[in-house]
Amino acid sequence: MAPQGGHAAAVLLPFVFLLISSPYAATAIGVNYGTKGDNLPPPSKVASFLANRTRIDRVKLFDTSPDMVRAFAGTGISVVVTAANGDIPNLSTKDGAAAWVSANISPYYPSTDISLVAVGNEIMATGDKSLITNLVPAMRALKAALVAAGYPKIRVSTPHALGILAAVSGPPSASRFRDGFDRAVFAPMLAFHRQTSSPFMVNPYPYFGYNGDTVGYALARPGYPGVLDPGTGITYTSMFEAQMDAVYSAMDKLGFGDVEIAVGETGWPSKAEDGQVGVSAADAAEYNRYLIGEAAGGSGTPLMPKRTFETYIFSLFNENLKPGPVAERNFGLFEADLTPVYDVGLMKDGVVVKTAPAPAPAAAVASSAEAGAPEPAAAKAQNASTAAKKHDKEAAAAAPVETAAPEPAPASEADDDDSSPVASGTSPSEAPAEGAPTDDGKTPLLFITVRETLTNIMLFGYVDATDQDGGDAEGSTEKEPDATPAPAGAASAAAGDLLVPISSMLMAALSSLALNM
Repeated sequence: MAPQGGHAAAVLLPFVFLLISSPYAATAIGVNYGTKGDNLPPPSKVASFLANRTRIDRVKLFDTSPDMVRAFAGTGISVVVTAANGDIPNLSTKDGAAAWVSANISPYYPSTDISLVAVGNEIMATGDKSLITNLVPAMRALKAALVAAGYPKIRVSTPHALGILAAVSGPPSASRFRDGFDRAVFAPMLAFHRQTSSPFMVNPYPYFGYNGDTVGYALARPGYPGVLDPGTGITYTSMFEAQMDAVYSAMDKLGFGDVEIAVGETGWPSKAEDGQVGVSAADAAEYNRYLIGEAAGGSGTPLMPKRTFETYIFSLFNENLKPGPVAERNFGLFEADLTPVYDVGLMKDGVVVKTAPAPAPAAAVASSAEAGAPEPAAAKAQNASTAAKKHDKEAAAAAPVETAAPEPAPASEADDDDSSPVASGTSPSEAPAEGAPTDDGKTPLLFITVRETLTNIMLFGYVDATDQDGGDAEGSTEKEPDATPAPAGAASAAAGDLLVPISSMLMAALSSLALNM
């Protein structure tokens, strides 16, 4: 995760202690339980804490660690386990899937309430032909193996970054899946989800799509004027809702608008580089309070009214061993000692937490550029770089990555597939773009070195968005396609105007300069 927003003079605000009771008595909410830390409590202590002291009733694991899965036995907390990316080819066979279930489900279920198996993590972003072509067959074989073993209630899905969408920027109503993958991968995958009553899982991250002028939009702050989708006439005041409706629109275009959507990851860091706009404990609390209400409140989104979304916040802990910018280590709801970083009403009893005063409301957006235009190329490159680091996810670590273009997508798609950044953001380790304008309209200093910036531009160059199959390659993590509509009352910008094309000649020059610095 890399921070977005601009650098401004840091103001040290005094902490106040607030005793807050939970307003979310009936909330069903989940968390991603990562383990990239050398000071984290043992799984048994974590499971007991969540079961006895919080309202969190589900967790998502990035592997099938026996200690972690066993820890939740008898707690009443449902568990999502993840099959490693590298297991996917073997899981696509009947015998391989049966063996995996025997080794990773049977020893624990039903004592541990395993509710879903995630087949890999953000597979489309890897560009690995073998993983992509075997993904849907693996999901089918694994579900069949679960049913054969007597576990028909365990669902099967796979999390996606929003880079699966073709347009990196544009209104939700215009969203679609990438050409080549829409019919070959997503149509059969969505048919599987419909047949098995399992959710299509996505990882939307408004944090990775905002700038200093659109903090209010990303945080769904009351009073934000909103951005207009000219295709539907809907004015969006929440980037999260715009992202979710972009996913829905793509699904609906294939005839699967009725399939359930789950949120595998989303979150907001409580700390980033000094002076970064929109990142504080108060901001993180604001986003996650909104998220909890959105997920469990039943209001849905403009295109999906009255829907609730199975949601997993990223993440349970601040993880001190995660690489990258400061934000990467500060997405947690809790510190390693189980102290809340801020309060969002998930504790069963009142809890004393430290929190800073909420920031002033964001100024109204005056143009489509402010609401949805992408950050400068260097900033996007950093976004991609951070996103690639993001998924410390143990699941992604196990998969070999091929550079060959996946069939059936065109070669240009294979390289960038699922990696296109979106004004909304994707996985937790994808932090917002770093060259985003500050409140004074100036571009802040990047908190990455010049060499890193140029190298990232070299590796993650952009194509003109008029070729909607192109995007930003982000390694193991994809940036979400820009589903941010133009501001209300303003004409929406064409997708082709929202990406900064970089010529191959410039790319080569930057590459040479970066490698010789």
